[in-house]
Amino acid sequence: MIRILTIIGARPQIIKASALSRSIKNKFSDKIQEVILHTGQHYDDQMSKIFFDELKIPKPDYNLNVGSSSHGKQTALMIQGIEDVLLKEKPDVMILYGDTNSTLAGAVAGSKLHIPIAHIEAGLRSFNKSMPEEINRIMCDHVSTYLFTPTTTAVENLKSEGFNVLSKPEYNIDNPCISNLGDVMYDNSMHFSSVAEEKSSVLQKYNLEKNNFITVTIHRDNNTDNPKRLNSIFKAIDNISKENNIDIIIPLHPRTSKILKERLSEELYAKIINNKFLKIIPPVSFFDMIMLEKNSKLIVTDSGGVQKEAYFYKKPCVILRSETEWVEIIKNKAGIIADAEYNKIINSVNYFMKNNDINFQQVFGNANAAELICEKILKDF
Repeated sequence: MIRILTIIGARPQIIKASALSRSIKNKFSDKIQEVILHTGQHYDDQMSKIFFDELKIPKPDYNLNVGSSSHGKQTALMIQGIEDVLLKEKPDVMILYGDTNSTLAGAVAGSKLHIPIAHIEAGLRSFNKSMPEEINRIMCDHVSTYLFTPTTTAVENLKSEGFNVLSKPEYNIDNPCISNLGDVMYDNSMHFSSVAEEKSSVLQKYNLEKNNFITVTIHRDNNTDNPKRLNSIFKAIDNISKENNIDIIIPLHPRTSKILKERLSEELYAKIINNKFLKIIPPVSFFDMIMLEKNSKLIVTDSGGVQKEAYFYKKPCVILRSETEWVEIIKNKAGIIADAEYNKIINSVNYFMKNNDINFQQVFGNANAAELICEKILKDF
């Protein structure tokens, strides 16, 4: 029996971790013991607790409750708390997901104590180091023993940074194992798709007609904290809804919702509030989000995760960033990078409103990544 310590903190990590926890419970309960540490990076019920309940994820064994703070203070508190748990639990492997401050803190604490780290979603690169996430994912990759990539592009990114992808007699921090086993979020999207149909009533609640509305998500700091970018995005959204007579639903992070009035121009804010086609709603559950994604005409987002989910459910995606880690979406012409440019957002949406003949090639695995990850780790013990 090996012991793994799973580190989670942000909402997407909680969802991703459910795939591994489910696989352990169903197939490896006699071989793997999982201990879960929640850093408390996302700490309110809407952004965290509801997902444990809804996805039936085991409750965390530890919660650091670090809450919101500056990057440095938040990460430092996490490192201290994670180190204490590592010394107590002495896990054989630490599991880290993605690119948040929780990921970085786990990487620092684990590597200093010589705990083998398994990084799930390794090799992703935006090639934009002004993004905190880019720093976090690079740092984590370079101290991990197991690098589980979701795509072949991620493998190529690691090769370009000098990683040796050939088989090795022994894996360690200097000679990590690199495996492209698929995307755990694809596992989840396929597993929970039918469940969402039964559990969610979001379409009825907001009177949404299938394949006749647009889902928009906006949460990145460079969009929400920059009044010029925020105004450009919402001006485009307002225009798109009116020109196409189409409902646009925007599940908005509580923080972003509060600053709309402050950062949008007075004229634009009035338009947004009085636009009958715009439905600005609180954050939705995982099942509700699945239903919005599955039934949208198209999706507009600055979220890396939502870009992928749009692809999983065969929906075109307009990306409100200047780059994307998921270049496969662009290569397959299922997404367009519009950044926060008013005209480009409108033109991209209008293009997809008229063109739905997209070849959604299977590039994210076979919906069994979590099982393959467990098997790979077990081979070493």
